[in-house]
Amino acid sequence: MARFAEHRFDLVILDAALPDLAGLARGRRVAPADRPPLLFLTTCGLLHGLLPELGPDGEDYVTKPVRIAELLARAQVLLRGRAPERQGTHRYGDLVLDDSTCQAWRGSRQLDLTPAEYRLLRHLPANAERVLSKEQISRHVWGGYRADPAIEKLVSRLRRKVDEEHPALIRTRRGFGYRLGHPGHRNAAPAR
Repeated sequence: MARFAEHRFDLVILDAALPDLAGLARGRRVAPADRPPLLFLTTCGLLHGLLPELGPDGEDYVTKPVRIAELLARAQVLLRGRAPERQGTHRYGDLVLDDSTCQAWRGSRQLDLTPAEYRLLRHLPANAERVLSKEQISRHVWGGYRADPAIEKLVSRLRRKVDEEHPALIRTRRGFGYRLGHPGHRNAAPAR
């Protein structure tokens, strides 16, 4: 449940037999608009304890043993009323970019970016896992050549904003350039 604030999910399926369903209360602190619908897997014996927990905000249950067709049908019903992702919104792990407002978020935290920082951050996910040279970054962000120190300063500022409080996404490939690392890779090379 704590991951609601870190990542955005379309639907969460929880086994009601999990020992820490007190986490459900923590999940309810997330605004319903930001919280995905919950679908519980339960046994008939646990149903009496689960029913009071179910609320009107996109929560349902399926009894075990689960029939896949029923699980899929319930999931579709829960997802039906959800607002579709706005056009111009791009995601990379817990990084969200909204081109219509030129705003970015990492997890639940909005990033305060300059136009150049936003252009660079928008360019990195489009080239994820590829190393971008300083020349490529300069051409994309400013439309022409900028000296290496200007690019290094831009990347440094952006890295402080994006990677603050989170695992590093912006990685340096010494002598080659920069890339956006995969947010889920724990074995990735050091970011700096």
